[in-house]
Amino acid sequence: MSEEHSSGNPGTPGTEARAATDEDVPPAGVNERIELRDGLGELDPAAWDALTGGREPFLRHAFLEGLERHECLGRQFGWFPQHVLIFHDDALVAAAPAYAKTNNYGEFVFDFAWEGAWQRQGLQYYPKLVVAVPYTPATGHRLLVHPEAPDPERLRRQLLRALVSRGSELEASGVHVLFPESADREALAPLGLPERMGCQYHWTNAADGGYADFEAFLAALSSKKRKNIKRERRRVAESGITFRTVTGATGSPEDWARFHRFYVDTFEKHMGIPTLTEAFFVETAAALGDQVVLFEARRPENGNAEDGDGETIAAALCYRSHDTLYGRFWGATEELDALHFETCYYQGIEFCIREGLTRFEPGAQGEHKIPRGFLPTPTWSIHAILTPGFEGPVRDFCEREADMMRSHCERLHEHSPFRHGESGHAPD
Repeated sequence: MSEEHSSGNPGTPGTEARAATDEDVPPAGVNERIELRDGLGELDPAAWDALTGGREPFLRHAFLEGLERHECLGRQFGWFPQHVLIFHDDALVAAAPAYAKTNNYGEFVFDFAWEGAWQRQGLQYYPKLVVAVPYTPATGHRLLVHPEAPDPERLRRQLLRALVSRGSELEASGVHVLFPESADREALAPLGLPERMGCQYHWTNAADGGYADFEAFLAALSSKKRKNIKRERRRVAESGITFRTVTGATGSPEDWARFHRFYVDTFEKHMGIPTLTEAFFVETAAALGDQVVLFEARRPENGNAEDGDGETIAAALCYRSHDTLYGRFWGATEELDALHFETCYYQGIEFCIREGLTRFEPGAQGEHKIPRGFLPTPTWSIHAILTPGFEGPVRDFCEREADMMRSHCERLHEHSPFRHGESGHAPD
């Protein structure tokens, strides 16, 4: 289902009206049309994927539409699609994957304090709108613009204005852009919206063409950290465990069904909600192909690591873009010393080195990643607050929190495992 809106300035962010400029007007002779859709099922997948060149797995039509079709969203999880599309004539030139939210589940930008502030004033914090990939704390483009579209920064601002307009219609408390790439932040900077800083732990390949192999990566570490990683890897190897790398192009439906059982078991052990279905894993793996990467830990039958058989006792599911590996989920049927580190971190680092990827984002949180080569790295979110009187307090909150977060990251960098002169190349 879609709703059509006229072109022009569909709204201005924040509680203070911000005037549109001549730059916000469509190019002469262009028929610009804005649509709101509650699903991607009727949209041409190729037109959507052309916005990013299909390079970012979580933004692929198959991934986002798969979440909708396999009922991984909706009332029980608090995610309701509210996608914004911009057309020039009949050509899709920009879009934002957006959702109305009735809770903060699956966002990874925690706003419990904000919700409490609204409630103390007798106001409702929900619904709100988020521009995000559900259940995915991975940095990526959020305001998608076709690479050949004119004036991409204007289109990104138009997307946000359309979202703000929709948020006002829904009486939403705000519009929140989660884990945006730098291009989105730069495009929205003139609007003066509050930005919130977070921190994750990312591994970065060597700047001069990448590490030659895992040993070259280890050589960049201090002696103590290098010995610890070697010891952890040796423990797993001495347990007889071997590893198999499967992609969406090489794996079978049985591989993805088996991983789904790991996924469900992990969530149930930690009292979580396993929102993703087996059918979602099977179908998105087939659709995304080599962009889906599964590391399986196997205990070979009869101690023979060469026979290709054996029981899979752990697995880590990752996705890859043209330059980044993203760790998402893992599970195990056995608890072995260092098995988690090997499956979720070291196999991924080896894969990045082998494939020439520049970055590995293994998921949110976890200071235990630092001694294994993952350095503190800033993440960001952008917030257009719609409830009158709250933009100023939210801005103050974000600024104070950012000061504390920067100090925290600086202290964590003091525990870097890299030798003096080897930075690990984590961004500022």
